[in-house]
Amino acid sequence: MISAHKLIKASYYAGKDLFRPPLTEGVRPTATAVMVPIRSLGPSHTERITQHLLGLSPADRYLRFGYAARDEQIERYVSGLNFERDEIFGIYNRRLELIAMAHLAFAVEADFTSCAEFGVSVLAHARGRGYGARLFDRAVMHARNEGVHMMFIHALSENTNMLNIARAAGAKVERDGSDSDAYLRLPPADIDSRMTEMVEESVGQTDYTLKVQAHHFWSFLRMMQDVRRGMRDARDRTSS
Repeated sequence: MISAHKLIKASYYAGKDLFRPPLTEGVRPTATAVMVPIRSLGPSHTERITQHLLGLSPADRYLRFGYAARDEQIERYVSGLNFERDEIFGIYNRRLELIAMAHLAFAVEADFTSCAEFGVSVLAHARGRGYGARLFDRAVMHARNEGVHMMFIHALSENTNMLNIARAAGAKVERDGSDSDAYLRLPPADIDSRMTEMVEESVGQTDYTLKVQAHHFWSFLRMMQDVRRGMRDARDRTSS
């Protein structure tokens, strides 16, 4: 678990990098990221959540939902998200694209109020960076602090990435044909889990705010460059 001091320090340096020119599409930074800012998502992020899930390939939709979800089914899923009861976590890139998200759904049945279910999705071009595992860790910490004692993951048995994340955390995985269920018992919350979640959420919120500002800055700069280019082309046509 990253200490609060390291989280704040990493957020500072990440914020400085946001106002550098955006990377060329498909090019990854050479340095290994120190941390991954994760923030809670609310109703104002509904459009980006929809875009994220619609951006999944048919095979990825099948792994995420357990069936080949059509566009209208995904839109219905998003419209049914309960932001007051459940917790949605997301990771944004510098272009304000939601590249990874997790849904921590709390049980509504009276006999299972101390249980929660976890689901995650990562866009294809953002794979291999550990985002799924980081979102899982974030969800576990939040669940602990909310008094959850058992985390469930229902996944297709072929979804090895998700099941490996669960196993690495110590979950017990039971396979039933094409489906698998993972059960992870959570320790009770303590001062460290509560303070760490507060710092991580603050870092995630700050990171998102900086990315919004940087996005607006580069959009404005590109607009000014287009205006100057148009004026220069018009001047060249007039003088010719």
